[in-house]
Amino acid sequence: MRGIILNAIVGSMFASVVLTTSPVSAAEDSEPVELVLLGAGAGRTSYGGHPSGGFSAAVVIGEDRYIVDFGRGWHDRYYEAGLGTEKAYTGISGLEGIKAAFITHLHADHTVDLPRLLLLGASEGLRKREVPVTIVGPASRGGLPPLSPSLKTEPELVNPDDPVPGIKSTVNYLFNAYATDLNDNIRDSGMPHPSRYFDVREIELPKGLPGPDVAVSPQMDPFEIYRDESVVVTAVLVDHAPMYPSYAFRFDTKKGSIVFSGDTNKNANLIKLAQEADILVHEVISRQWAEGLFPVPRGPAEEAKLHHLLESHTTIEEVGSVATEAGVGMLVLSHLAPATLPDKEWLSRVTGFSGKTVIGRPLVRISLP
Repeated sequence: MRGIILNAIVGSMFASVVLTTSPVSAAEDSEPVELVLLGAGAGRTSYGGHPSGGFSAAVVIGEDRYIVDFGRGWHDRYYEAGLGTEKAYTGISGLEGIKAAFITHLHADHTVDLPRLLLLGASEGLRKREVPVTIVGPASRGGLPPLSPSLKTEPELVNPDDPVPGIKSTVNYLFNAYATDLNDNIRDSGMPHPSRYFDVREIELPKGLPGPDVAVSPQMDPFEIYRDESVVVTAVLVDHAPMYPSYAFRFDTKKGSIVFSGDTNKNANLIKLAQEADILVHEVISRQWAEGLFPVPRGPAEEAKLHHLLESHTTIEEVGSVATEAGVGMLVLSHLAPATLPDKEWLSRVTGFSGKTVIGRPLVRISLP
């Protein structure tokens, strides 16, 4: 029988268990595949500096690393997990194993530490790569999201000339913001222009889908967004209204499949994407916690925020049915809202799923097959 090896790191303690899943395939001689959680928290907060960090994960295939989202602290956890090269301590190496990166959507808690890759990468080995790091993420929404029904007046906007940039423009804005540093490094230390070691690509949706003013997650089939000799990555739109586009990703390797829900409510597209996957990494929120943040009576801004929290995320009571309908082998709960809720409380509220459920805290590692 094929097994999933789970290594949960708690402080300096390691616990390992073999979880039986499905029959052995012809992939036993291929490169090892591992899921490594680099961050587990949700939202525009650090929960007072909680060590969960913001959501980020790595799919490790042999010597190659594929990063999903760049929440708070991913960079430090990357090294703590041993994913850097052996010469990382020299300051001129460490990140060159990153082959590609994928961003589910452009909320800050998924991108706040993207600048660490963009600005420190040259000094940590990326300039030595023969092939640039591919960064794949959402294109622009194309227009402003609708105003919340709870808000009655138009608010002041940030960057009104380009209020909803996609990942290409976002990266360029970051380079522009740090031009003093980058140009100093280019002119004084001979560093290459960042375009030499980054290849930023925006996800192109299949033609014929309705726009976000009609539906942020119209019914659709998974479509390919990336392929190399080790992995095929497919995506679907999920419902994280009003954020659009917002994606879930599936990584298919020779040793199994890993799906990342991104931020979403219970979503039919995600269930289709995750069919028979070995691992589903899914976000969760505690309704009790969210409602406790905004006790009644609530003002318009509080009503708007609570509506977003509960309508655009998946409650812990719902997530088990998602895993069951998708027929996945293992459910990994991460992007925890709140990150401060004890693991046993999360686990006690999962219903409707008979497979293995794991709390996806930072440095939890799961090997395929």
